[in-house]
Amino acid sequence: MLVLPVPMIVALVLGFLFVRALVGQKTPKMLMALLLAAAAQSFLVGLVQYYGIDGLRWLQPITASAIPVMAWMAFVEASLRARLQRGDLLHFSMPALVALCVFFLPVVIDAVLCSLFVGYGSAILVMLRRQRGDFAHMRLTSGQIPALVWRFIAIALIISAISDLLILLAKIDGNDEIAGVILSVTSSIALLTIGFLSLSPDIAIDVALKDPVDDSQAALSSEQCQAIMNELNALQTQERLYLDPDLTLARISRRMGRPLKQISMAINTTTGENVSRYINKYRIEHACRMLDAGENVTNTMLESGFNTKSNFNREFLRITGKTPSQWQQKTIISREI
Repeated sequence: MLVLPVPMIVALVLGFLFVRALVGQKTPKMLMALLLAAAAQSFLVGLVQYYGIDGLRWLQPITASAIPVMAWMAFVEASLRARLQRGDLLHFSMPALVALCVFFLPVVIDAVLCSLFVGYGSAILVMLRRQRGDFAHMRLTSGQIPALVWRFIAIALIISAISDLLILLAKIDGNDEIAGVILSVTSSIALLTIGFLSLSPDIAIDVALKDPVDDSQAALSSEQCQAIMNELNALQTQERLYLDPDLTLARISRRMGRPLKQISMAINTTTGENVSRYINKYRIEHACRMLDAGENVTNTMLESGFNTKSNFNREFLRITGKTPSQWQQKTIISREI
């Protein structure tokens, strides 16, 4: 009976997810690259640790270094811009740096890899905190889920670095067998986590033909914020942009002709909420009116700019304190009275 080691099974699963994403043609390029890098790394771990192909051991740290880089670039693609810029090429040089260490300074490989995983994982967490959950190209119906998914991916990167430290300590202590077990288990869990989360529909992005204009302005005055909010509120009232289930911050930015950072800052400063919550408030108000008029929950959800019941129910409960069914029941009772 053929029994595959855990890393090989993980590689097959990630490979399947990559092919599925490739066929679907809806997954952003950087997320697909992240999936491919994770699959390749797991495959190499299996070949080296379980099949004794030591000739490929030198390749492991190089493929491993590509994972945090791809994770960061996928995050940038979702939150800042849909297209890479020249400055991004510096990040892609990290695997080359690790390759140089492999051949000329192998003693620092573990330290470099740990720094990459911790550094990029921490960078994602810091950016999430700064952006308050505002992603340029993600559908606003997803609410806080994209930020949560990316937070888990960042934590998985940091955990990978911790596992590398444990492996190093085990090797120093002469426990090579334990080091192999730690590598297989922790890397498999981390890679699977990254792989599955990277295909979450809630972090799918709207890659526009043209990126919104970015803004280097550090701050806006309260008057400027209020002016932007007046313009944005009027746009919601007149054109009801919030009914578009694929609405993103980037689309709002292009429609208003304003940098997305200004819009995000104005909403944060004026309402204390992020863009997603601001838009979803309009959607839920529209949903309440439809339910009050006797419409059923499913049609209300679809006609209010939501495309999944989970997101609709979550936002409805957050804003009204009731589920859609409870709101509907309240309306029926009030009519009978």
